[in-house]
Amino acid sequence: MPLFEYLDDTSRLTGRLAIGVEYDGSAYCGWQRLKHAPSVQAALEAALGKVAATSVRVLCSGRTDTGVHATRQIAHFDAPVARTQKAWVFGANANLPRDIAVRWLVPVADDFHARFKALARRYRYVILNQPSRPVLERANATWCREPLDAERMHVAAQALVGEHDFSSFRAAGCQSKTPRRHLHFITVNRYGPLVVIDVQANAFLHHMIRNIAGALVAVGKGEQGVDYMARLLSLRDRALANVTAPGCGLHFVDSLYDERFGLPREPLGPNLLAFLGEWTGERPLPDCPMVRFRLGQPVTEREQRDDTVMNASGERHELPSPCQESRT
Repeated sequence: MPLFEYLDDTSRLTGRLAIGVEYDGSAYCGWQRLKHAPSVQAALEAALGKVAATSVRVLCSGRTDTGVHATRQIAHFDAPVARTQKAWVFGANANLPRDIAVRWLVPVADDFHARFKALARRYRYVILNQPSRPVLERANATWCREPLDAERMHVAAQALVGEHDFSSFRAAGCQSKTPRRHLHFITVNRYGPLVVIDVQANAFLHHMIRNIAGALVAVGKGEQGVDYMARLLSLRDRALANVTAPGCGLHFVDSLYDERFGLPREPLGPNLLAFLGEWTGERPLPDCPMVRFRLGQPVTEREQRDDTVMNASGERHELPSPCQESRT
């Protein structure tokens, strides 16, 4: 997908629609609608509801926490009325606050589900590592005044790759039924004053990335050795780990799906990392039962007995045959 693409204003779209959403999470309790605080979901549904002149329910690929940002949150909704692509996008953005925007909207197959069809989710945690406090980056990066050794952090983080019990990096209030997750990759790199933790997994536990970031900062400062992440992983005890890193540095940058759904490709965010030049979906996914199942590929009987599929909420269930998976 090129950076600039015209929105169609002739064909009226109905059925299932997928949207890409960007937001600054500073003023919100997170994605999920709550009664006591403003949420991204509530704002987006209200804006789309004005375009449709009726209520609209939106489902996302992965919920984000309070203060966490997104540059490529994927969501879907079933259009209650026919509107053009331009009307949906421009109309939603005209009714959204300035810290939320719809980047694109495309029609998708009826079996598309932003949550249950996601193959992976990817985040970037951005740390501004300099002596003076940030000004222009204060809302979208975490400040660390002590020098960090990004290479040590990267080496330590590799112990997390693969499927593990991530209890040591799980918030006390996490509602997931299992602490197991499959982490596809994690890298830590320095770009001038920016230290960036780039991580992808099938799904994440509550505060998992922020807890990983907090522990990696301890390694980067020299307070812990490069074996620290491996030790924490084996302890399976959140009480023995480090503090949770602030939400302002965390960005939801990608959610991956089968190419047959035809979602737009776009540069990974946040925009202050645009110089990296990486676009969505460029890194290969691991060969594992969950990925093969959601791609409609064969899964052996042994894998159905010994392995599980993990959905975005962290629930584990036995691998069904593709025809048994239902939309929710």
